[in-house]
Amino acid sequence: MNGTSREEDGAHEDTALPAALGLCMLAVGGWLLTTARPWHKPGTPLTLGLGWAVSGALLLAGLSLLTRCVRTVHGAPEAAQEPADD
Repeated sequence: MNGTSREEDGAHEDTALPAALGLCMLAVGGWLLTTARPWHKPGTPLTLGLGWAVSGALLLAGLSLLTRCVRTVHGAPEAAQEPADD
């Protein structure tokens, strides 16, 4: 490896809660998307559009949280090892 462990970085301690929140947002967004189908229960276009918009927002926010957590924990280790220019 590169000589440093994740325990020394402390990055994994700061990402547990956002990762769990991201997974929860993905689950709720997916559930909402599957329940807001027009062929199961016809409704007004406003209700349907609002359900899809909220579902899309939850899915995108959850995915961005998970992406940020993965990049924090599994980031490029060679960037941390580069010597500073004097």
